[in-house]
Amino acid sequence: MTGTQEASPGSRGTAPPSPPTENLLLEPSLGWPSMEAATTLEVASGSKLQVEKASPADTEQPEASLKQWVDSPTPQLLPTVEVHPKIWLPRALRQTYIRKVGDTVNLLIPFQGKPKPRATWTHNGCALDTRRVSVRNGEQDSILFIREAQRADSGHYQLCVQLGGLEATATIDILVIERPGPPQSIKLVDVWGSNATLEWTPPQDTGNTTLLGYTVQKADTKSGLWFTVLEQYHRNSCIVSDLIVGNSYAFRVFAENQCGLSETAPVTADLAHIQKAATVYKTKGFAQRDFSEAPRFTQPLADCTTITGYDAQLFCCVRASPRPKIIWLKNKMDIQGNPKYRALSHLGICSLEIRKPGPFDGGIYTCKAVNALGEASVDCRVDVKTPN
Repeated sequence: MTGTQEASPGSRGTAPPSPPTENLLLEPSLGWPSMEAATTLEVASGSKLQVEKASPADTEQPEASLKQWVDSPTPQLLPTVEVHPKIWLPRALRQTYIRKVGDTVNLLIPFQGKPKPRATWTHNGCALDTRRVSVRNGEQDSILFIREAQRADSGHYQLCVQLGGLEATATIDILVIERPGPPQSIKLVDVWGSNATLEWTPPQDTGNTTLLGYTVQKADTKSGLWFTVLEQYHRNSCIVSDLIVGNSYAFRVFAENQCGLSETAPVTADLAHIQKAATVYKTKGFAQRDFSEAPRFTQPLADCTTITGYDAQLFCCVRASPRPKIIWLKNKMDIQGNPKYRALSHLGICSLEIRKPGPFDGGIYTCKAVNALGEASVDCRVDVKTPN
């Protein structure tokens, strides 16, 4: 074998030169650059791509799409969603969140999503007022902060967490309240006995919330101290009872909500004067009882024995109306005016005292009672003995 032997393409010692990396081949079916030629790193770095001329068999539409994709300066690739977005709304915020005017609102709302999602807030469907409301978004939570809440901050706050084409939303209702205004007017309608009727009109400003009721107070002009009569009363009129006779009263009414009582209260222009009612006594007719009666002795005279020189007394009781005249007799002889005898009569009890009786003072003594309706008498025997 003479001369140099031609080596077959497969037996050559060096491999054929590879095409330059700047040239990309078209996929025969899609007309897009081959993924082997354009890696993700090259696309992300924005390197220029060169494309060989398409064969006449290629259609014009893939060529136009390829040119549009190549001409874009930084092609965007959607990130892979590892964890879907989701908001973990605290239980306390699932109902209306109530704060007072001037309080701080600091809400921390946790959420999930990977890679980090985009969190946005809206107030009643509009963008937040950054002069009053500030927001801080973290990797796994979002904070809504209001330093001094005002009533205008009330409304629906919506948090939207977006990741790729996915999103999650949560709505929080915030209500900022304050003390209500006072009732517009109060009027003293009527006063009778120890009662007074009041009427008033509701306040114009309820403090951005519903009223819990009204507090009614009274004050008498003597002490000037206010005392609560009714609390959380829901009607616009009431009757105040048990007022003290002789006093004059003024009344006032406060409106009340969750923040407390209104700062001021209207006072009745007129005073309620509780006057003492004139008492008229009506006597029932009845028959006058007649207590007149003729003399009647309820306790007769008792016989007695006495000793000479010792005083003796006789007693009896008589009942009569009108008052009877009492007459004492000895042996049927009137002894009235005799200094030896002393006769007394008091409340129907009659007594006769015989002073130092002698032997001749014994006999029959009689007590006689006489009035206009008749007379009665009782007798007794008195014996006078001489000591041995």
